[in-house]
Amino acid sequence: MSVPTPQAPYGVDPKGRPYSDKSKIVAGILQIFLGTLGIGRFYVGSVGVGIAQLLTCGGLGVWALIDGVMFLVSNDRTDKQGNILRG
Repeated sequence: MSVPTPQAPYGVDPKGRPYSDKSKIVAGILQIFLGTLGIGRFYVGSVGVGIAQLLTCGGLGVWALIDGVMFLVSNDRTDKQGNILRG
């Protein structure tokens, strides 16, 4: 992780992309336990997907569970501003 700058207050990843103020661990846990309400998606700013998960009960739980695991294992998930979620 590099030194924080005004453009990237949380540092940048090895590819030079700025980190988000949001955590992928928090997003993943929220999505696994409250994904049927779309809470993990609302946390990272994906309001449209959050509403879709809310209306479908997280794809009857399957979509929410898979999405939560993907938040935890992926290094390319982003927030609303396109910044990489911190690990």
